[in-house]
Amino acid sequence: MRQTTIVKHLEVEKKWYVIDAENQVLGRLATLAATYLRGKNKPSFTPNVDMGDNIIIINAEKVLLTANKEENKIYYSHSGYPGGLKSINAKNLREKKPTAIVEKAIRGMLPHTKLGNRQRVNLFVYAGPEHKHNAQKPEKLEVK
Repeated sequence: MRQTTIVKHLEVEKKWYVIDAENQVLGRLATLAATYLRGKNKPSFTPNVDMGDNIIIINAEKVLLTANKEENKIYYSHSGYPGGLKSINAKNLREKKPTAIVEKAIRGMLPHTKLGNRQRVNLFVYAGPEHKHNAQKPEKLEVK
C-alpha cells in the first residue's frame, strides 16, 4: 500500500516566475497566477501548507478586460461605517491604481484564511515592464 506524502513547510522549494500581463485576459492571467501561488501545479500539493511559488507580474496596467467590463465592472469597498459603501468602475480604478485590478482578481482566487494571507505575500505586481527581483533569476511563465 502506498502512503500519501505530507510535505512540511520547511521542505518546500519555492521558485520565482515572471508573467508579462501585456495583452493578456485578466481571468486567464489570474487563474494561472493563483494556481502557482497556491502550489497546485506541484505533484506533492498539500492543501494546508504554503507550497506556492513567488509570482512577479509586469505590465499590469496593460491587462485586457473583455466585453464592456472596462465601464461596467464595478469594484466595491466599505469603510465599516454606516453609509460607507464606495464604488468605482474598472476604468477609473485602472487610472487611479493600475495594479489593483490584477491584485483584486488574484486575491479573490486565493483562500480567505491565514494561509491565503501567507500565499498573497508571494505576489508582486508592477504596472510597468521593470521589476526589482532580477537577483532571484525568475523564469518566464506563459499564459495559455
